[in-house]
Amino acid sequence: MVVRRNASLKDLTSFHIGGPADYLCEVQNIEDIKEVLRIARENSVPFFVLGGGTNMLISDGGFHGVVIKPKFDFIENSPGGVKVGAGVLMNDLLDFCSREGLSGLEWAGGLPGTLGGAIRGNAGCFGGEIKDAVQEVMSFDTEGGKIVRRNNKECEFAYRNSVFKSSGGPLPSRLGLRSHSGEGGSGLRHRKGGREIILEAVLRLEKGNRGAIAKAIEEKMAYRTSRYPLEYPSAGSMFKNVDIKAAPRATVEFAKAKIKNDPFPVIPVAYLISEAGLKGRMVGGAVVSTKHPNFIVNTGQATAEDVRDLIKIVKREVARRFGVELEEEISIL
Repeated sequence: MVVRRNASLKDLTSFHIGGPADYLCEVQNIEDIKEVLRIARENSVPFFVLGGGTNMLISDGGFHGVVIKPKFDFIENSPGGVKVGAGVLMNDLLDFCSREGLSGLEWAGGLPGTLGGAIRGNAGCFGGEIKDAVQEVMSFDTEGGKIVRRNNKECEFAYRNSVFKSSGGPLPSRLGLRSHSGEGGSGLRHRKGGREIILEAVLRLEKGNRGAIAKAIEEKMAYRTSRYPLEYPSAGSMFKNVDIKAAPRATVEFAKAKIKNDPFPVIPVAYLISEAGLKGRMVGGAVVSTKHPNFIVNTGQATAEDVRDLIKIVKREVARRFGVELEEEISIL
């Protein structure tokens, strides 16, 4: 296990924003995790799990506690499917799929971050979602101190959400462990996010044509490059698209030509932000992208406070113009 004090988190996020962590622990296995949690428990120190750092805004003050960064980065074929460590980058997983001729994740071409992060937030685009490929997820319950195995249904996948991203949710009843109470158990304080650390997953993928799979992945990557402001640091899509069921009838009618399935009928939030006249709106070094308005980008010196203030402006103006309450897709620490 690698442990660093006063470690910069700015360099570990795609936004390139954020202060230092008191401690950063790169864990290689379950025993490392148990040791970190034991120390945190004995010292009443809060902890946080950081994956690829691609969908997150970290405070300018950093994190006064322990940041745990899993380094589970294996991919292997198994009788039940493809077993993948939570720390594997999505790009590396897609390279593996291309080489092995495995279909089912083509929609994720160019998707940043790790598999663990994708599962936690049920990442999706182009009509696909990671839940469609997940057969089983293995995690470590930080309160009960046990390994948990969940099938797809037990992961409680929802739109950009799962049991791992929520406040913890109930564990499978067969384990007989109590549900999350909002406070860390056994002396642990205020774990940020769900109570479990994703370790690995078994994915259900189908054999396909290598060339066709590679081509489909490349097409998605090219689309992202042409449509997204990848020339600037960002956390990806800032807000969730708007379920038409949650929008006023007048707004649905206004945006009817833009409604798409993602994977159910939604109004693209980028369209609403654009129509609210917010493209190019700036606070400090943070800007609403003119290339894709659902991206807030760091032009070089943006602070977390700049981004939070700009988020408030966007939410306020979209609510005023369209009667829609936007919900952040990113996590804010």
